[in-house]
Amino acid sequence: MISRYRAAGGVVVHDHEVLVLLRPSRDEVRLPKGHIDPGETAEQAAIREVAEESGYEQLEVLADLGEQTVRFPSRWSDTVERVERYFLMRALSGRTGYGEWEFEPCWLSWDEAEHRLSYEPEREWVRRARAAFSPAAP
Repeated sequence: MISRYRAAGGVVVHDHEVLVLLRPSRDEVRLPKGHIDPGETAEQAAIREVAEESGYEQLEVLADLGEQTVRFPSRWSDTVERVERYFLMRALSGRTGYGEWEFEPCWLSWDEAEHRLSYEPEREWVRRARAAFSPAAP
């Protein structure tokens, strides 16, 4: 049985660093993302998920990084198929919210973020974001 859903997230940058979420309970380093709710666009979901998970609420979308499909085993079904869409974002201020208790926001260099992320599909999002990022942008 295949369980399918759509998700959206962000590669958030600030001062040439990338926002990652440490998840000590699972020994993971992740990018913020989550389900796209009914009636939401992928961009709206990405902004909401980044804010909810990290506490960074003042965000500017710089680019749509595209879509990729990720498949993985699950406890609840044989396979999960998640269609992910990510956006390159810039944090416009410090944390204004609390974020989710299970995540610890952390800023890493591009190289360190790519190296430390727990899953290859998320490393690919960092590579796409880095290629699209223009440090000269206002």
